[in-house]
Amino acid sequence: MSLNLIKLCVGADSVEDLESWIEFRLGEMRRAGEVPEQVHTTRMVPKRVEELLDGGSLYWVIKGNVQCRQRLVDIRPFVDTDGIGRCHLVLDPRIIVTDWQPRRAFQGWRYLTPADAPADLGAGRAGWAALPTELRRELADLGLL
Repeated sequence: MSLNLIKLCVGADSVEDLESWIEFRLGEMRRAGEVPEQVHTTRMVPKRVEELLDGGSLYWVIKGNVQCRQRLVDIRPFVDTDGIGRCHLVLDPRIIVTDWQPRRAFQGWRYLTPADAPADLGAGRAGWAALPTELRRELADLGLL
């Protein structure tokens, strides 16, 4: 059974902002002659790696709501130049928009079971994703999204 992670997306104001940042970083890597892959660095290494890599995703909390996810491709523990253990979460750069789900702020990442994860925004609700970000945020705040 797969397992997911959930994390605050610090610095992004919207899914579109996150997508722009990812494309910018991948472009920089291509220009530098590096293999383009999206890597998010964390301090803590997940203990349940096999479950996470069995179809799991990283769900992003943006402005107080889970709004999207990215599939986990690999988890690579490493030691940085200061001798501190860290972890690279390698992500599929494709963003999958989800139903919005309110979340309070927290530090680091948390495990997220499939039962607690918001559903992907299906074809029947694709129109919601086309709404302007501010309107989606206001509707979510009112509990209508």
